[in-house]
Amino acid sequence: MTTTNIQNLYQQHIKPLHPAERLNLTALIIQDLAATMPREAEAPRERSLLELEGLGAEIWEGVDAQEYVNELRREWDHRP
Repeated sequence: MTTTNIQNLYQQHIKPLHPAERLNLTALIIQDLAATMPREAEAPRERSLLELEGLGAEIWEGVDAQEYVNELRREWDHRP
């Protein structure tokens, strides 16, 4: 269902409901989501920092490490 369809559904069918009815509908949706969520979502597993290895490597492609450090040092020399 697209965002536009959801917005139309809300505007036409849900928004006109009495606030108490909307609150009951919200409670039903929450109960339904809680019942259908996978159990592993409840307790996040322990993560390892090593899982981040290589992430963002494409940002540094073609960048000379020594030249990058030299440029940083030149910038530091001109800071107030």
